[in-house]
This record gives sequence, structure tokens and C-alpha cells, in this order.
Amino acid sequence: MRRVVSLFVALATIQAHDIITTKITFSKEISRLIYKRCATCHREGGSAFSLVTYDEARPWAKAIKEEVLERRMPPWEAVKGFGEFRDDRGLTQEELETISSWVEGGAPEGDPKYLPTPPKLVSWQDPSAPKGSSEIILADGATTTSSAKVVAIRAKNLNPGASVQIIAIRPDSSIEPLLWIYKYNPLFHRTYYYVTPLTLPAGTKIEMSPPQSGTVGLFVKQQSGAGSRPALFFQVFAKAISENSKLPADR
Repeated sequence: MRRVVSLFVALATIQAHDIITTKITFSKEISRLIYKRCATCHREGGSAFSLVTYDEARPWAKAIKEEVLERRMPPWEAVKGFGEFRDDRGLTQEELETISSWVEGGAPEGDPKYLPTPPKLVSWQDPSAPKGSSEIILADGATTTSSAKVVAIRAKNLNPGASVQIIAIRPDSSIEPLLWIYKYNPLFHRTYYYVTPLTLPAGTKIEMSPPQSGTVGLFVKQQSGAGSRPALFFQVFAKAISENSKLPADR
């Protein structure tokens, strides 16, 4: 009888653990992704629960997979390939597949000797306005009346959960993708800095899809002799607002 009980307990213990079917481990691959993409917030003393060690991350393995596949984490919100931004915190497709394979394969720890050196962590900050720039607020359908060099963009006045595409149509009909926000969350509101500043000539039209989704803040680089440009942009914005009285309230 004791032998039967012992076998039952042993079998139950084996079944309680996931079967390991992957060579991807926390020590080699996942820890590096967490240090790079998650640890700014998910650490001791950070704004969210810590995921820095295997013991901390393992209970959340399935939740991690779900959150990253839904693009809710890391909180970046800008759709990749629609505008090129600096300091992109979103996961690449390869990184998504690595996390998914690790979780589906039993989320093994691996040999701790392969763990990387813990990173020097600092709190992530998002300045509201890049240095040396002016924020120009434009609504859907606005048209610029002077040329400008745009260094960054910030979605404004969007409803929570909204997905919005913002493009610029130049006078020559060429289209510049500015920003595509996916499932906007005001808690993660941020400024997106372009890898290369965008030149928008006079006569460039701003369009949003769906229409009348809100407004967008363009950060225009200040240049000598360009003191009147923000005023010109603002006049265009005011005209667009007067033609669209149903913009969602600022949140």
C-alpha cells in the first residue's frame, strides 16, 4: 500500500511540472530580453512587480506570453513599420517567437551560470517636448502653411482603446506615415522621436484614420528666422478645430 501511495505521489509531482520541450532557457535567452525590454519597470523598486530573476518570472510565464503577443507589453503602442522611431521598446517578431517558444516548451530555467550581468537600471522618462523644438497641435484635415522639420510626434486627445493611423500627404502626393497607435492607453502616453527628422513642405495635409479621432502634436525643430512658423501652424489648427466640434475631450 505504501508503495502504491509513493508511486501516486511521484506521478502527481511529475504531472505538476510542465514537460520541457525547448532548448530556450531563462538563463540564456529570456533573462536578456527581460533585462533589455522589461526591467526598467519590472524590477525591485520599479513601477511594476519584478521579473528580474527566474523565481520571479516563472509564475508569470503564461501571462507574459499573452501580454507580449497582444502587444500590451512592453507598453510601446506604436505599430512597427509605420514610422521609424528611436529607442523603440516594442518587441521584434523574433523576440516574440523566443518568448512564446520558451513558455510553450515548459519555461525552463537552464544553467544559472549563463545569466548575463544584471543591467544598471534607471527610471524611464519621457520628456513632453524635445529640446530645441516647439509643439504644434494639428487636427485631422489640417494643412501646413509653411515648411517644417518634424523631430517627434505625440498623439493627443485620443479615446482609451482607440487605434488611429496618422499620415502626412505632401503636395506632390507622396505619403509619409507619421504614427499608428494601437489600442491607446493614456497611462503609457509618450512622445515618439523619429530616427531621421521629417521634412514637411508647405501645403502638407495631416490625415487621421478613422477621421476626427483627435489631435496630434508635432514637435518642430526651431531654426533661426523661423519664429513665425508656430503661429502659422496654429492658425491652421484653429481652423480645423472650428470645422470639427466633436473632438474627444482631452484625457
